[in-house]
Amino acid sequence: MARLPASEIGTRLSTAARLNLRPLCVHGAEKAPAGAMPTTAISYCVSEAVFALAAQKETSALYVGGDTLKECCGGGTTYLGFTRRAPYIKYFVSYGTKEFRNGAAEYLRATPELVEENAKSIGKITPPGKYVVIRPCSDIPGETPEVLSILLFGEPEQIRNLCTLVHFRSVDPFEEVLAPSGPSCASFITYAAGMTEKAPKNAAILGPFDPTGNRWFPPELMSLALPIGLARRMCEDLPSSFLAKRKAVAFPTKRMHVKGPKRFIR
Repeated sequence: MARLPASEIGTRLSTAARLNLRPLCVHGAEKAPAGAMPTTAISYCVSEAVFALAAQKETSALYVGGDTLKECCGGGTTYLGFTRRAPYIKYFVSYGTKEFRNGAAEYLRATPELVEENAKSIGKITPPGKYVVIRPCSDIPGETPEVLSILLFGEPEQIRNLCTLVHFRSVDPFEEVLAPSGPSCASFITYAAGMTEKAPKNAAILGPFDPTGNRWFPPELMSLALPIGLARRMCEDLPSSFLAKRKAVAFPTKRMHVKGPKRFIR
């Protein structure tokens, strides 16, 4: 069987899961694609720019790297592998230090030591090229350049269905859908694109789980990032899965609700 191109993968998964936002893909490049914009043209935050790309149709592609690094969030450039982790970050992510921003802190981790251990667990992060490129799957010209991962956004029910499709052919129920900690850009790009030294290479990444992104990421949505091989397998499994065979289960027209001890059908 010929390998499905990323454009077809995005279309099939998006259609089957009834997603409303554009499916995106991630790849590396040695120079910025023609017509692409730096993420900083939309936001200082890489993740916010990526979400905007999925939500709107005016932009064809975004990139990070090269001359855009000084204008990006330091966490984003670190988690995309372009810069080293700054020494004060372990304090900022935990409970702060007076040496940085007068003690400003995010209180996301209990101690600075845990932040360091977390970084060791991730290992070295290596970008796939001079630039990391994020673009709609529909805009990818075949399999050139090589796509690393697919990024999807959906409501919880849609994402639940996609996660169940991940498990359609899995053996281990605990290893193929992961919800790792880290900034939203890691959930959207880094982990699923295989850029980390120690992260699992074939797992779907559920997210985002960085509350600092709650100001721009809608509370009714979630993300699912898929390594390209896993996304291709999911497409091949679609015709045999519940998403094709039992659509009324995946997307019920009548739903049961619990109200006290009694249930009723809407």
